[in-house]
Amino acid sequence: MFDRLFPRRPRDQAPLPEPDAQLALGALLVRVALADRSYTVEEVSQIDRILQATFGLKPLEAAKLRASCEALERHAPGTKEFARILRQEVGYEDRLSLAMSMWKVVLADGRRKASEELSLHEIEAALGITDADSAVIQAEATGAAPGH
Repeated sequence: MFDRLFPRRPRDQAPLPEPDAQLALGALLVRVALADRSYTVEEVSQIDRILQATFGLKPLEAAKLRASCEALERHAPGTKEFARILRQEVGYEDRLSLAMSMWKVVLADGRRKASEELSLHEIEAALGITDADSAVIQAEATGAAPGH
């Protein structure tokens, strides 16, 4: 009876991959989407589109990468560790583009939540994005989204 109520987790779960730039970006996108404790279909779709465009992936490849990023986000190091990886592997101009992509995820469900914006600003700071550049990115992202 207890086995049915409380099934045991398999002991041989696959180890999480070591984060690289792809996984770090994907995990941060997932983290931003989850900041409001809601993970909508629109946010998932937006993350997949960003991963496809950023890394030249086919839809199925992007979905698989996102799934790995979701697992990594749940069990991996904090935002600063992911940001450190991206700061080492991605130039500043490209990090600005990553921040814009994160805004697209925040706005994907049509609702702006303070928790998502706070999480995003923390990520931008960890990525080394200046306050001035952050303000420009936010203005561009929210100005492009109708009704925001």
